[in-house]
Amino acid sequence: MAIRLKRPADIEILREGGKRHAAILRAVASAVKPGVRTKELDDLAADLIAQGSDTAAFLGYTPYGAKRPYPASLCVSVNDEIVHGIPNENDRILVEGDVVSLDLGLVHNGMYTDAAVTVSVGKASRDATKLLRAGKEALEKAIKAAQPGNTTGHIGQAVEEYVRPLGFGIVRELAGHGLGYSVHEDPYVPNYGRAGEGDELVPGMVIAIEPMLNAGTEAIKLDKDGYTYRTKDGSLSVHFEHTILITENGPEVLTR
Repeated sequence: MAIRLKRPADIEILREGGKRHAAILRAVASAVKPGVRTKELDDLAADLIAQGSDTAAFLGYTPYGAKRPYPASLCVSVNDEIVHGIPNENDRILVEGDVVSLDLGLVHNGMYTDAAVTVSVGKASRDATKLLRAGKEALEKAIKAAQPGNTTGHIGQAVEEYVRPLGFGIVRELAGHGLGYSVHEDPYVPNYGRAGEGDELVPGMVIAIEPMLNAGTEAIKLDKDGYTYRTKDGSLSVHFEHTILITENGPEVLTR
């Protein structure tokens, strides 16, 4: 699949969609408290999306290799769950000290944005706080590397150079991606690599950058539900993501 650059009119739609997306994700993150069920978070996201007359990008989407469509509007991944936790099937009550990743895809006027944030339920442990801080900072460093003329390898290198000295595992089997006209497009945007490798970043390109960090090793496993990825060693995991537009002046975060 060739990389599809976005037209000016499409970029304006993505900017508006990104603002809506950010507001929904902030509201859902604010609802994360001890005693809240993961299904309640999915219901809240679905209600907020509907209020804007938009669509949940993940609901009913069947990614490559999946045996069934994804059955929720929001991905809610708790503790050792890395991504794609199904909130209305793996429904659970959140407790103090849990770490929760919220991953949302939005379709506004036919254009797709994607973003994720990981938050603590109540007060986080010291170890969880360090991992959360590392995930946020890894995303910011990756975004700064997304300059026109650089490559996807610059992004991966930025994540690796920051995370490796901290001793956290960087998930390698899952990665960022292009998007805009659909939920997943080229290019592939891994969280490892070297400057100059991969695809060149050019103005008009829209990508999702999404570091996934484990407190333990980088090894992962897939649950029987066919969607939820977990850390193989049972350690905590965090996931942070933004949709980025490459411009002549540098990266523009559409889902801030």
